[in-house]
Amino acid sequence: MSLEVTKVTLGDPLMSNEFGSDFVSISDDDGNDFELEHLDTIEIDNKFYMAFLPTDIDEDSEDYGLVILQAIEEDGEEILATVDDEDLKEELYERFIERLSEEDF
Repeated sequence: MSLEVTKVTLGDPLMSNEFGSDFVSISDDDGNDFELEHLDTIEIDNKFYMAFLPTDIDEDSEDYGLVILQAIEEDGEEILATVDDEDLKEELYERFIERLSEEDF
């Protein structure tokens, strides 16, 4: 599944979060809109993976949690796509959790 970035506020999510968090509004293939807070980006094998937290879901909800997406180019547009490889997804999750636990959020 791919997610199209429809709006980026407070900066570009591929930029450093040195000046604070970035927020993106994205739409999925079904037209559902989501607000996400960009936490971190890592590069593996020249591919960029981004970690987000949903801003429009209550933290106590079972749907609340780290969202990991890959930045890809499709038809000349940058989009965010889900990571379908379960092993890669687990590796990314562990890396992001380790990196985020080292920072002050």
